[in-house]
Amino acid sequence: MNQPDLDAVLVALAEPTRRTLLDLLTERGEASASALAQAMPVTRQAVVKHLGVLDDAGLVTGRRMGREVLYQARPERLEDAARRMSALAAVWETRLSAIKRLAETPEEGTQP
Repeated sequence: MNQPDLDAVLVALAEPTRRTLLDLLTERGEASASALAQAMPVTRQAVVKHLGVLDDAGLVTGRRMGREVLYQARPERLEDAARRMSALAAVWETRLSAIKRLAETPEEGTQP
């Protein structure tokens, strides 16, 4: 996952309503914006807007069925983002361990 893709995922997940929509889609497997709006304290139009952000980030996908679009979560995008964040955490852990070692190493000529 490249940086712009990761940025889009993180921006999409930063909003609580979008996280709730993603949770609902994960539970239900597939749902329309109308069905999702019934479970949310926001309008159908707001749900559609949030689903658009999630779709742009690759976190959901939609398919037309008659007059409705049915959405479903794309967990592989979350997994990609989690792997990227884990790799970043490992880099920082290595850096922090090196700083800790340096801080705890007595300087030459000083008593421990």
